[in-house]
Amino acid sequence: MKSADYKKLKVNPFAITRDIVKMDDQTDNIYKTVVVLSKRANQIAADLKEEFHERSQEFVSATDNLEEYHENLGQIELAKYFEQLPKPTLLAINEYENKEIYFNDVENTDQNR
Repeated sequence: MKSADYKKLKVNPFAITRDIVKMDDQTDNIYKTVVVLSKRANQIAADLKEEFHERSQEFVSATDNLEEYHENLGQIELAKYFEQLPKPTLLAINEYENKEIYFNDVENTDQNR
């Protein structure tokens, strides 16, 4: 998913209380839920970081040196854009609540064999 797709999502940026019973309905264990959410949040953060790095490469010039300092409006706007995106943890929770995350419970599949 690209940052523009994440920007379109209506995710509440504020801390809200969540019902634990609803959070562990897919995994039957709140700790497994936390693991799934943390892994997904790390994936989202890595994707956003990679996209930011790719988009910021256009502002890098070969002639820059430490004595020359000039503010680039494009860099500032890009940084503001990425700062305003919802946090990866909130995006992962939103995906989990909407059942958009696929995960494989290795522990349960081994017991079923």
